[in-house]
Amino acid sequence: MGTVKQLIVLFLLAFSGLYQGHAQEGKHVVIIGRVTTSNGLPADRVSVTVAGTPFGTQTGTNGDYRIELSQTGGITLEVSALGIAKQSKAITVNLGQTYTQDFTINITSQQLEEVLISKNRGNYNVLTPSPTLRLDAPLIEIPQNIQVVSGKALADQQVISMSDGLIRNVSGAVRLEHWGNLYTNISMRGTQIQAFRNGFNVVASYWGPLTEDMSFVDHIEFVKGPAGFMLSNGDPSGSYNVVTKKPTGETKGEATLTVGEYDLYRASLDLDGKLNKSGRLLYRFNASAQTKGSHRANEFDNRYAVAPVVSYQVDEKTKVTAEYTLQYANMSDVGSYYVFGPTPGKYASLPRDFTMMPTGLEPTNIKDQTFLVNLTHDIDTNWWITAQGYYLLYDQVGSSMWPASEMTDDGKIIRGVGVWDALSEMSLGQVFVNGNLTTGAVQHRILVGIDVGKKNYLADWGQSHALDTANGGEFDVHNPNLGVPSNGYPSFDRITSLEARAALAGGAMAQSYKGIYLQDELGFFDNQLRLTLAGRFTSVSQSAYGAAPEKASHFTPRIGLSWSVDKHTALYALYDQAFVPQSGRIYDGGKVKPITGNNQEVGLKRDWMDGAWNTSVSVYRILRENELTPDPNRPPTENYSIVLGQKAARGIEFDVHGRLAPGLDLVANYAYTNAEVTEVADGVTVYEVGDDLFGYAANTANAWLAYRIQRGTLKNLGASVGFTWLWDRKTDNWDESDVRLPDYFKLDAGLFWENDKLRVTANLFNLLDEYLYTGSYYSWNNAFYWQSETPRNLRLSIGYKF
Repeated sequence: MGTVKQLIVLFLLAFSGLYQGHAQEGKHVVIIGRVTTSNGLPADRVSVTVAGTPFGTQTGTNGDYRIELSQTGGITLEVSALGIAKQSKAITVNLGQTYTQDFTINITSQQLEEVLISKNRGNYNVLTPSPTLRLDAPLIEIPQNIQVVSGKALADQQVISMSDGLIRNVSGAVRLEHWGNLYTNISMRGTQIQAFRNGFNVVASYWGPLTEDMSFVDHIEFVKGPAGFMLSNGDPSGSYNVVTKKPTGETKGEATLTVGEYDLYRASLDLDGKLNKSGRLLYRFNASAQTKGSHRANEFDNRYAVAPVVSYQVDEKTKVTAEYTLQYANMSDVGSYYVFGPTPGKYASLPRDFTMMPTGLEPTNIKDQTFLVNLTHDIDTNWWITAQGYYLLYDQVGSSMWPASEMTDDGKIIRGVGVWDALSEMSLGQVFVNGNLTTGAVQHRILVGIDVGKKNYLADWGQSHALDTANGGEFDVHNPNLGVPSNGYPSFDRITSLEARAALAGGAMAQSYKGIYLQDELGFFDNQLRLTLAGRFTSVSQSAYGAAPEKASHFTPRIGLSWSVDKHTALYALYDQAFVPQSGRIYDGGKVKPITGNNQEVGLKRDWMDGAWNTSVSVYRILRENELTPDPNRPPTENYSIVLGQKAARGIEFDVHGRLAPGLDLVANYAYTNAEVTEVADGVTVYEVGDDLFGYAANTANAWLAYRIQRGTLKNLGASVGFTWLWDRKTDNWDESDVRLPDYFKLDAGLFWENDKLRVTANLFNLLDEYLYTGSYYSWNNAFYWQSETPRNLRLSIGYKF
């Protein structure tokens, strides 16, 4: 097995570096130029054509274009893109000559990105962040490691939810223990990162938000390290930002059907177009429905999602967008994904399809709704303002399985079921202004804004029921009975209001915050050298688990430096701080303080072949103070925490993604992470300075390579192959034991065929049929637990564009 891994990895890494190209020069007319936006930034993906001829092209990431033609005399060049007025310029040309013609279009780079955000970029490289990150600059100029998972990569890899293999596209990202597909729980740089949607922090509790269905997702942005000054409350290790699909102004549609093993049946629809002749009123409508089984008995995850969006261009300067999303999930008990094995054994001591889930247990039902209103207004060509409000409502009625007793050495245990009804409500708002100005020889990119938010989470987890009985009625993992449990099914009190039940169970959490921030990016030497100076002041009040509200405020500074060695290469350095409110309850009544963190980072970014593909490497160190960790001296059902002290995460990350050659797309990355305890708080006896922290893998490597044949009989036929490799895993997150998780290696491969209208994709996941899992030792039940992944399985999708 080790030899197979090495050969596969060496092959893919070697292949990723190959590129062959040639250029042939002839006697013709060459027209080159650059298209910029009204705020002076490159305008990529803008069409430049010769009027009345088939000759034309699209601008690259730097706004550059090149057209070759053989005619002479007078011609007219036209520049056009969705949402902007067409421009034209007449020139006279002669054979054998090269002409330069630049254009400036009357639209800001942010507006252009909004208009084109849902267009298929054609490869895995995204060059600019979404407007929801509030940064009006190309990614290569931003002094921070930001990785974007494009819609093209999501489609090629058949990712259908946030928990469905998405993280292979980002260096150092792993998933921790989780309740199935309930929430994503991604760890990066040594700890769990925050979940954002359209620039808002949508985390109301440790167990959320609900995993997004990919039908309404355009792309996902991973921000490495803190960026709390611009993204509400941000974690020192980073965050991910889910960007939803918006109207493009094109009239188009796409329908996709997907089937897979273990009873996966899925359909999705994407409609995009105009609601009036003028094109000022646009719409986008996405919907999906699926049924999905499991390799374990009695498990299922059935869902549907609906996401209509409407935008209205009030005038040339003002645009309003309204968006609604509804996700509904009907899934088996969320704790059924866990399997417990006796301590004399080890991880994976039971068959991969083993389950403790009895037939007939009531499912968990979740209704997740969001309402977003966004308004953008151009003050003038250099300044614009964005205001948006977000309302989120999450309603869950269900249960979670968890053992009610210790496991005996011969594999006997009493299974338990706890109620898990929850209601989460969030009202969030943002107003921010972007602008550009010049003072002498210095250029300024200004960002100033405010954030406000109120979050409430109520949960009843205080009722429990033992499915099995003692003295002969226990569940036997070696001879499992998945029929009616010996002690019957639970009957929970749902007549009493959830507010009253949550108060009794200590399941109430609340947070309100407000913040103000300012950033100035100063550009020197024609913007080749950029100095970022920023700061944020945040005030927050938070309570959790029945504890009294805690109030805190903090100023977090940010200093960044970015130097464009040339127009394709940039070096950067960053110092940033984070301020993250946290919820918890300390057994001795101690005060819960917010997490504060420091990030120091240096890196190198480079765009290759005019932005067709990109590489980045970063080295970082993050210090975290005041972080809570589950109290190992108390049962987890009591939800007590202790203050760990200080921990540090250090590492190096490398990413490459994009189109290396016509038809050849690649995502590849590697990360080394080392997270350890550097200080221990008074009273903490379970950790010592130098102890490893848990929740990450020391080494992660991923690759996904896809190639489509460009010509000949097999034109449009393609193949893909990819792997995920984790070694020196430290993803346990309850108790330390002498038994460590083994290395993890997953190999996937696929075939596809596509043209302008039709795409057929077939991927075989877990090609080597490895027994893959995550888990930990759990002293309170004297058992190892783990969650196994799906065995080798095939997934087939057929998509049609119209």
